[in-house]
Amino acid sequence: MSSLLTVIAAPRRLEILRLVWDRERCAGEIHEAMPEVSFGAVSQHLRVLSTAGLVAQRAEGRFRYYLARKEDLGSLREWLETMWGDALARLKTRAELEEARRGPRPRMAGPRRALRKGGFQ
Repeated sequence: MSSLLTVIAAPRRLEILRLVWDRERCAGEIHEAMPEVSFGAVSQHLRVLSTAGLVAQRAEGRFRYYLARKEDLGSLREWLETMWGDALARLKTRAELEEARRGPRPRMAGPRRALRKGGFQ
């Protein structure tokens, strides 16, 4: 169990695992979801996750598809699902609170807005 925790301690590997949790994705799709990471880095993270038994890999032509191996994760599965669920709930609450704090925004026409900001003369 501690070795699995070491594997998912890397934030990018944890994000990749989340991406393939409910749906099989090819490496290119995973890379597109993480544009700040090179394709080579995504491949390396996938290799580590696969070697640790956290994701299953399937080849189809020149593509490799990955899917989380939830059934093999035991109690780690519940912890991950709870963590991701709680994080999404907290994010939603924060966004709703921020919107309520700001209140409705007035709609302004384009040129007027530009004049107020010192744009058009």
